[in-house]
Formats: sequence, C-alpha cells, structure tokens
Amino acid sequence: MGLWAAVHAERRGMKTLLADAGRLGGGASGGLLGALMPHMPDRWSEKKQFQFDALVSLEAEIAAIEAATGLSAGYRRSGRLIPLPKPHLRKIALGHSADAESHWRAGERRFHWHVLDGLPGEGWVDPAAGESGFVHDTLAARVAPRALTAALAAFLREARHVRVLEQAEVTGIDPLRGTASLAGEAVAFGRCVLAAGHRSFPLLEELTPGLQKPLGQAVKGQAALLAADIDPGLPTIFRDGLYVVAHEGGHVAVGSTSENSFADPFSTDEQLDALIEAAREMVPALRGAPVVERWAGLRPKAIDRDPMVGAHPQNRNLIALTGGFKVSFGLAHRLAEAAICIASDANAEFLLPESFAISNHIAVSSR
Repeated sequence: MGLWAAVHAERRGMKTLLADAGRLGGGASGGLLGALMPHMPDRWSEKKQFQFDALVSLEAEIAAIEAATGLSAGYRRSGRLIPLPKPHLRKIALGHSADAESHWRAGERRFHWHVLDGLPGEGWVDPAAGESGFVHDTLAARVAPRALTAALAAFLREARHVRVLEQAEVTGIDPLRGTASLAGEAVAFGRCVLAAGHRSFPLLEELTPGLQKPLGQAVKGQAALLAADIDPGLPTIFRDGLYVVAHEGGHVAVGSTSENSFADPFSTDEQLDALIEAAREMVPALRGAPVVERWAGLRPKAIDRDPMVGAHPQNRNLIALTGGFKVSFGLAHRLAEAAICIASDANAEFLLPESFAISNHIAVSSR
C-alpha cells in the first residue's frame, strides 16, 4: 500500500519521503501467491462494488507502471476455477451466476460466473475434484507479487517528487508536532501516511486513548512455489481456502495458511506441507513437481477485518493506510489513492466503504 501511495503522491507532484523499515516491498507484499479474487457476487454491497471497481481498474494501473518502467508485473486476468464437490454447492453456484450477470459490469465490459458440467480444458484440475461441476469466473486475475513490487520500486526510484529511504523503521509518531522518529532522528512532516502493515497497529494504538482491544494483529501466512511445465494462462484454482496459481516461468504458487498464533513468523512447517499435498492431489501436473521455495510472512488484519484507511480522528495530520489482510493486492492502488487525496485535501473520484474508515475500527476496538 505504501508503494502505491508514493506513486499517487508522485503523480500529484507532492514532495514525499517514502521510508521503509527494510527494502521496498520486502514485507508481506514480497510473497508468492498474487491471487486477485473477487468477493462472491451475491448480496451486493458498497464493499463488493468497491472491490469490483478496484479489480477492474488495476489492469490499467499496472499497465501504466509497466509502460513507465519497462518491467513486467506478471499480471493476467486468467480467471478462477472452483470445484463443486457436492450437489448443494452447484445449486448455490447457479444462483451466483445470475448475480454476476447483474453486478459484474463495468461499462461495456462484462464478467461472468459460469457453472460448468466439466472442465473448460484438460490436464489442469483432476475431474474428480468437481463431482457436481465447476465454477469458471472470468473476473479473477493474478499478479506476480515480487514483480509488481519491483516495478513500483523502479518507478519510485526514478521519481521527481519522491525520495526513497530504505532500512529506516518508524518507531514513533508525534502528529501534533508533525514529527516521526525515523532511524534515530526526528523527521518533520506536514502529513504522514502510515502504511507499515501490521506494525501500523501499535503506532496507532499509542495515539488512540480509550481502546479496549488492539486495533489489529499480524496473521501469519505460508505459501510455496513449485516448478512445473504448465500454461501460465490457466485459471487460478480455489477450494476451501487453498489457492493454486499458475505464473510465468514454469512456476505454480500454492497457499496459503492463516495463523493467528505462531512461534516463528518466518518459518514454514507441516501446515504448508498439508497445502502442498492437497494441491498435488487436486492438480495432476504438480504431483512430481519440486518445491523451489517455501515462504512465510505476516499480513495485517485490522480488528474489523476490512482495510483501515483515513485521517486519525484526534490527529488529522496522521492518515492510516493498513489492514487489508487477504485483499490488499487487489485494493491497494485504490486505497492508496484515497489516502493521498486525504493528505492533499482533495476529493477522490470514488467513496470508500464506511467499514474501511479508521473511525469504524476505533469504535469496534473501544467497545
């Protein structure tokens, strides 16, 4: 989110210091999966509309970054396959198909939720995984996380208005004085956009009296990268929290776990082993595929699960941009644009869902 915020600041000509505790994109954004999955198209809401608009607009945003840098972000609207192992799931899916026809529209563009008796192609998913058929949705996409963050970083390193400072962790913020403690020094700011992932929560909590519970937490995720000679245009497979994502370069990403408690945030264990075995069982091409990388990292989950964006109620010069948990890659560009609009006292061309506001999360945490 911080990288996208700096991109929007550069586009608006705002003098900006982008400080990262490590290297740019080296946190949870440096993972392996990159699945860009829409919400179910039923029970439509402002939150689902926001996510839909963000997923559609991301294609052009990434194309602009790729054109500016000459780098590929590994983006492709490859769709998603969902096996339907039980008859009642097929009935539910048929209802979702009609919902998608009503809601998945962007101008002349239409996206679909097809319910199929069999697979649209051969050799990707074991047909036995979908005894009652398969869903094929055409809205879902994927991106290569490290390729995208590398392209954003390259754009920012050539920026005119943004200065990049790596290995510089923010350890404290004083919005009344307009200073941040950064690498042992007090750095002055006019507006501060705090996009430090799960590290944002304790910094915000120090400035928010009356909280009864933490504003958020770190959730560990594990994923793996396998080497397999597969078509990178194949749709992402999703079943019961398991994602199998085809990428360029003969790689397939498998993930991910969601662990609220853990001893070591960056180690992998038998939970990842179970995901890899489940993926191999469902995808024949992975049964002999070697694992080339195992990864673990921490994702920011706000107390009310949704992203946390907006000016702090008691400290308007401090703007939160965190949370997101599993949806950050699809929403980050829009959330960051909203944060920069707030920082520059400008109106965004879209509205954020009320549940995204930091004031909503503070209210939940104060109860």
